[in-house]
Amino acid sequence: MDPKTSIWQRIGLQDWFLTSENTGSSKKQQSLTPDDVYNYVIDKFNDSIRQLSFADRVVFYHEYIISFNPDDYQEFMNNKQGIFGLIVNETVKKFYEQLKQYRVTGKTVVPSSSKWVFRLVSHPDYARGDIGFIGKLLPGTVKKEENLRVTFIPRQTGIAQTFDVSQDVLKGFNYYSEGYYELPYIEDLEYDEEAPADDRKKSFARFETVLPEKQFAGKKVEYIMKDDEIVVSGDEETREDSNIFKIPTEWVNTPHLQIRFNKSDGKFYLASFGERTILNENEVEKSDINSPSWVELPVNSKILLNGIVGINIFKS
Repeated sequence: MDPKTSIWQRIGLQDWFLTSENTGSSKKQQSLTPDDVYNYVIDKFNDSIRQLSFADRVVFYHEYIISFNPDDYQEFMNNKQGIFGLIVNETVKKFYEQLKQYRVTGKTVVPSSSKWVFRLVSHPDYARGDIGFIGKLLPGTVKKEENLRVTFIPRQTGIAQTFDVSQDVLKGFNYYSEGYYELPYIEDLEYDEEAPADDRKKSFARFETVLPEKQFAGKKVEYIMKDDEIVVSGDEETREDSNIFKIPTEWVNTPHLQIRFNKSDGKFYLASFGERTILNENEVEKSDINSPSWVELPVNSKILLNGIVGINIFKS
């Protein structure tokens, strides 16, 4: 039986940066350090300035997708919890230092986006020690049919390779809430030490619901999940905490659902306390509020409460 073909083999890039079994190396790759990641992102920032700037205008990437081997990523999560946020803090601080230097020399430093976005991700086809990069000028505005420029450092040669790939390649990457950081761009280029990236609330998911009441006709009630555990309740709910998703209708019990995000496996789970809950056309067993019975809640699922109120969950 043939071994499973990797994504890089399927797109014809295997020989660029992934070592095959026949070229095995006896040299053990040392684990990536926070300093490796920090210096790597700074290098990519400087590369973007060299590649994108023109005349007296300094242009640079605003979104940075940094990819790792799953084991390397998990090691950061297990043994260096919170280090990604600190790396992002120091990285953006360095960005501003360098941009200020360009501005002092008379260069035009005007951002092409209002924010910085960092996505620290893993991919199963990356080996220990591999680190990859994808940069975007305007976060979230690259058209699907356009290619992305990818830079990759192979574990054997240590020499950067750059090439264009389709955005479909991104479908193989795993994104984690712990690895997503978004910071506003500060026009005066002075980093705000009082609001580090790791302390800014990251959203886990987005919920949309359509209500039967006439006053909500043609409208959707949206809720952004910023806590790793929330409660979905009806109009009798009196609590106003950030983890309470109050749906203003009598057709939703109070409480009706409890939804949590499990950081260890990156999945959402649901427990139902309401009269009836249908998840993707399957009924969810009602459980005691003091002893929740959890079922997996896939992203892009459809939830129906009491046969009336529908809720959709999307990855934020």
